[in-house]
Amino acid sequence: MKECVIVDGLRTANVRAHAEKGWFRSIRPDDMLIQVYKGLFARNPLVKPGDVEAVFCGTANQVGMQNDIARLSWLAGGFPESVASNGVCQQCPSGMSAVEHAARAIMCGEGDIYIASGVEDMQKVPMGYAMDFPPTLLSRYNIADIPMGSTAEKVAEIYKINRTDMETMALWSNKKAFAATSEGKFKDEIIPVQGEKEDGTPFTVDRDQWIREDISMEKMATMASPFKPGGVVTAATSSPLTAGAAALLLMNREKADALGLTYHLKYAGGAMAGNDPTVMGIGPIFAVKKLLQRANLNVRDIGIWELNEAFASQALAVVRDLGIARNAPFDNVNVRGGALALGHALGESGIRIIVTLNSIMKTDFRDAQYGVATLCGGFGNSNATLWQKIHE
Repeated sequence: MKECVIVDGLRTANVRAHAEKGWFRSIRPDDMLIQVYKGLFARNPLVKPGDVEAVFCGTANQVGMQNDIARLSWLAGGFPESVASNGVCQQCPSGMSAVEHAARAIMCGEGDIYIASGVEDMQKVPMGYAMDFPPTLLSRYNIADIPMGSTAEKVAEIYKINRTDMETMALWSNKKAFAATSEGKFKDEIIPVQGEKEDGTPFTVDRDQWIREDISMEKMATMASPFKPGGVVTAATSSPLTAGAAALLLMNREKADALGLTYHLKYAGGAMAGNDPTVMGIGPIFAVKKLLQRANLNVRDIGIWELNEAFASQALAVVRDLGIARNAPFDNVNVRGGALALGHALGESGIRIIVTLNSIMKTDFRDAQYGVATLCGGFGNSNATLWQKIHE
């Protein structure tokens, strides 16, 4: 088997998916992807677009502007027609699935160079847009239990996760994201893109929009749940509607060596898992357990974790059930903040957390031998990937 390494990873900033306040409100999702692709090639001039075997692109809602965005964005960017593309949908883990497909192709010797990407604009293509549920599905599940907010409330109830712990997690997610931004931790992974401020003034967007510098426990305590009367899940403890794109340049290690390219992580395995869609957020529990069992590893072997924070309730349920941690602040989970602060652009997030993990293991956690990126997804999809440090 060949080895698949990460040569580079880039993303746009994550911004508000809002028609009036979003910094990318005048930018299409395909444009975001094109900017990221161009950034990858500009940073890696020895790799030409025509050298890419295929592009796998994850998107949760493949309709409207995001209809076959894998192919159409590549062509719209002026890239070679000869490069194949494949759209991937697994709801929130869509981008991570794209990574796994590309990594397996490399390991099987089907090609040497792949791009795995993810994109979502939740303003221009809202969740559930043009969705038509199978009638027989409604005979199996109560449709009122399927929406994301309802699942988060149910997880909080089952796992007995109180509101204070969730709000503490949101507080630290924002604190860590703000600190990472202030210290330039995201500088190497965010490609600057021209956007516009709320008043319409053009400016270069090179930081995430959702991070709250002034978040406080007192203010969060006054917020009501929009999902359930008397509920404990609020906007502060939920990932916000987001727009963003991200991509990884993945390569056969032998090819990377031949080109003289640098890398420090290799793909060490992936695991998808399904679970009850009415508690979709606990999916990473099953994906991670399957992943670690296959790799003959345990939780203590993992030096750093990137867990997408769809909701604080489900994230806490995952870290507690797996025995990683109890409450925020975490020592080795989302050390630069998570989706509660950075936003969750659905199909992009599975790529985004790997891009960030790659950066963290290169700089702040250089002694970590293994890192895991994992996330839950709508309708009971979850995914987890394992990354191993390469010793030169």
